[in-house]
Amino acid sequence: MTRGDSAVSLGGSRGGTDGSPSPEKHCKRVIQQGPQPGIVTLGSPEARGLSPAGDTTPVGGGAEAGGGSGRRRGRAGAGRGAGPARCRPAGHVALRHRSHIYRGARARSPQSVLVAAARHATATMTHQHPALTAEQKKELSDIAQRIVAPGKGILAADESVGSMAKRLNQIGVENTEENRRLYRQILFSADSRVKKCIGGVIFFHETMYQKADDGTPFVQMIKDKGIVVGIKVDKGVVPLAGTDGETTTQGLDGLWERCAQYKKDGADFAKWRCVLKISEHTPSALAIMENANVLARYASICQQNGIVPIVEPEILPDGDHDLKRCQYVTEKVLAAVYKALSDHHIYLEGTLLKPNMVTPGHSCPTKYSPEEIAMATVTALRRTVPPAVPGVTFLSGGQSEEEASINLNAINTCPLVRPWALTFSYGRALQASALSAWRGQKDNAEAATEEFVKRAEVMGVALLGGQCQGLGRWGHCVPTGGEVAEDYVPQADIKHRGLCPVGCQGPWSPWKGHSSVSVGGH
Repeated sequence: MTRGDSAVSLGGSRGGTDGSPSPEKHCKRVIQQGPQPGIVTLGSPEARGLSPAGDTTPVGGGAEAGGGSGRRRGRAGAGRGAGPARCRPAGHVALRHRSHIYRGARARSPQSVLVAAARHATATMTHQHPALTAEQKKELSDIAQRIVAPGKGILAADESVGSMAKRLNQIGVENTEENRRLYRQILFSADSRVKKCIGGVIFFHETMYQKADDGTPFVQMIKDKGIVVGIKVDKGVVPLAGTDGETTTQGLDGLWERCAQYKKDGADFAKWRCVLKISEHTPSALAIMENANVLARYASICQQNGIVPIVEPEILPDGDHDLKRCQYVTEKVLAAVYKALSDHHIYLEGTLLKPNMVTPGHSCPTKYSPEEIAMATVTALRRTVPPAVPGVTFLSGGQSEEEASINLNAINTCPLVRPWALTFSYGRALQASALSAWRGQKDNAEAATEEFVKRAEVMGVALLGGQCQGLGRWGHCVPTGGEVAEDYVPQADIKHRGLCPVGCQGPWSPWKGHSSVSVGGH
């Protein structure tokens, strides 16, 4: 063959009903027979399977089409067609292959050429099936928007039995089903103040069917406050064979049936957690690809059942990696996740992302400011997350209550364009104070609930970039549920100018003791 381009008509992975051979056999014939005089060019009538006259006469038919020796002409006439230049029926596509595919075909193995040709043969446009209806899309989009409404985040109360054992052991409480119910009741019995800063609550399967002391189902208690109910649907992480201690997440078996049942029982969104770790050689390409595809399959099943999927590719903060390394890995993981979501035809407007903030490893000797963490986090998101995604709900990732609120506030004051709602999906960072106040004592239940409400309101302020709209009962700024107060003053990164009701003075900095992101007073 010459170095020029050659057009080879490939019909599909199998032979046609008219007796035409498969692309693999056709390519093999090209290798064996060499260049043929009747090869068509892209865009010509011949490429559409017709002669120049527009009929179905084989192009360059007869012995000339076979070309070469009599042996080759004999083969062409023995019921196997007239070689590469034979007539193609309508529907076959002539693909123009670059010369590097066949260049030096005699020196290369036939297998390598066939592989290259097969790749071109299968490079067809994918089709979305089954597609979501307009009504399904609207329902999913509305649910997602309700969860991440301005000033609102998510309470992650989906700790497994094992995780709850660790929490309760810290305060000397036995890990029984009743004690777990009593603790969840403390959180769910908060008054209407929480609906201004909590848009959704993630349940564990056990909690989904528990009731309060008065017999009211927990699900109904949450819905009565106008908060969306969610459910954790994964079955936990398991080792990923062939990797250096990496994992994937199980739970896809039976997920369709479980999602359908959870939807009937009141859940409108779900969460699935995948875990990756940073080390010298991890995360591996295999782990990234596997977890991305698992998340995409989960998301597809959820959306088909009217449930908004929260996609959680958590990168653990364990290790001594610096901020730059975490940002790099986060970008690679998120890029793979959204590629997989696209491949699975996920409706992005009906999804939420739950990533880690870009932070250094716990053992990293370098300390970074909240501004640096915010800039790295938002930059990573801007490079990978499509604007169609309604919201990004950060996990706390082992941060303390203070760190989680300070960094969240810094992210929402970062001087970069942020097309998504940047909010929280916190468990420990919302519950630690309440758990310590409760300590398993019934008399402490009300005080524990107040601690939870306090922390939720602080997080709501952090979402608004520290906007000071009113004085809270604990002496710090609290949100007004989206209502603009008469004395409203935006406080993202400007001075209070003496207008704060408790007299803050000087430049306002959310990470230097300002009470909008701390429990104490001004």
